[in-house]
Amino acid sequence: MIDRLEAIARRYREIENELARPEVVSDHEKVTKLAREQRSLREIVDSYQAYKRAKHEMESAREMLRHEKEAEMQEYLRSEERRAAEHMAQLDEKLKVLLLPKDPNDDKDVVVEIQGAEGGEEAALFAADLFRMYNRWAERKGWKVETEAQGRVHTSAATVAVMPEADPVEVELKPEDLEIKASTSTGPGGQSVNTTYSAIRITHKPTGLAVSIQDEKSQLQNKEKAMRVLRARLYEMKLAEQQEKIGAQRRGMVRSGNRSEKIRTYNFKDNRVTDHRINLTLHKLDRVMAGDLDELVSAAIAAERTAQLNGDNPDATS
Repeated sequence: MIDRLEAIARRYREIENELARPEVVSDHEKVTKLAREQRSLREIVDSYQAYKRAKHEMESAREMLRHEKEAEMQEYLRSEERRAAEHMAQLDEKLKVLLLPKDPNDDKDVVVEIQGAEGGEEAALFAADLFRMYNRWAERKGWKVETEAQGRVHTSAATVAVMPEADPVEVELKPEDLEIKASTSTGPGGQSVNTTYSAIRITHKPTGLAVSIQDEKSQLQNKEKAMRVLRARLYEMKLAEQQEKIGAQRRGMVRSGNRSEKIRTYNFKDNRVTDHRINLTLHKLDRVMAGDLDELVSAAIAAERTAQLNGDNPDATS
């Protein structure tokens, strides 16, 4: 971990030096890019510097303690050593978390889907209770909530799926990914209908998609049309892939909704809620249903981070 932190600190200093160069200052796009990277590293670098200071203080106190004879001063140095060691331990844990890969979905809006499962009308009421719970929690956080009703009774078991809002599908056609060939236009039977190379065939090498256009009289017009058709087909392909990915993610989250597939249990009689994924039980269900979810969410996040640090693949969502 120390080697990685040193590399990050070096990169941070390199960015500082780059931002001080006149030729960089005049390049707005480069300044923006470097400043963004610098901001992403600042907390790690600051925490690492604090860690090194705490380590130096601990080692200094320990060294002075070896030569100190007075009992009162010895006690003071021991307390300083303990304080610095505790601070080091706190910073060590913080740095481990900061070094975890950033979730690319952190800055996205989310879609929360709640459906009743086993239980008939009772399950429908429970799903409504869960909706109000998440809605109140979002209001506490100051988040905007938008709802979509589907005109039917949403149905004690329920499934909850939390998914990042999908990005708009974008298609980027890079010149190096395209193979463009020109040929003479052909008619029925393959005979040539003109002697100019106006027909165009464009192949998208990464996917193998190919488009041939010979409708227009000029090569430029055929090329522009072929690019439009190719872009449209790639868009459809990417959109289908995105929808399949979202569908698979949702199916993985909601499972079947069977009572035996418990993630969280809400026991109204005993005012108890249990998250079975992280073995956490809280005796404040009334407050949880009123939107007080912070303790549950924080514990799930902590469990996920611990699993990431241990190299596991946690399922502590929603």
